[in-house]
Amino acid sequence: MGVIHAASATVMLLLATGFSIEVITFYGNAQPGPGVDPNRLASAFGLPLAVVTVAFLYLSAFFHLLIASPIGWERYRHELANGINRFRWVEYSLSSTLMIVVIALLPGIQDLAALLAIAGVNVAMILFGWLMEMANPPERTSTWWTPFTMGSIVGAVPWIVITVYLVGSGSAVPNFVYGIFVSIFAFFNCFALNQWLQYRGKGRWSDYLFGERVYIWLSLAAKSALAWQIFANTLVG
Repeated sequence: MGVIHAASATVMLLLATGFSIEVITFYGNAQPGPGVDPNRLASAFGLPLAVVTVAFLYLSAFFHLLIASPIGWERYRHELANGINRFRWVEYSLSSTLMIVVIALLPGIQDLAALLAIAGVNVAMILFGWLMEMANPPERTSTWWTPFTMGSIVGAVPWIVITVYLVGSGSAVPNFVYGIFVSIFAFFNCFALNQWLQYRGKGRWSDYLFGERVYIWLSLAAKSALAWQIFANTLVG
């Protein structure tokens, strides 16, 4: 998996254009009041879309290769035996956060503060997922669902914000952005469904390792789907 992500990222980096999206600020320059002063609007920096896109692929590749290394393999096996995988949650907190920021940029969410808030909320969602694993070891007699519930609530926030911008922008948003929104939203929910099935313990999900394999394939599919959709529609010269 790590080799696939690294190879895809390298191809994209070599072939991508220099397309970037401006990240803006809207700092106050007077007391708050009615009206909007356009002079407050300023460009903070241009964010090269290719760099952000390959970053979440390279991050995933790094963690896959780390796990496969002598340093990570024994720890990975030990943690799986105890129903947890901290490598996954650390990687997701970085890679999925970059993914949601990219998705937010596409319909026009370019304010630096908004992007940082979206990133922070996404990290919180991942940390709740990690807490869910920590609080519910295999030998538990009951399942504590509060972390899962709270993670689901905060995880919905970025998607609500993006939906507001998609609806507000209307036909100004290219069709491929809607395709990205629908497909990656579905993938994000599949991750939540996988954890829910793991802790329900029904069918094949009664084996923690089956859920782990599902996470691996979901990660490959979701990251590849987002990266190649962005590449095909914005990064090809």
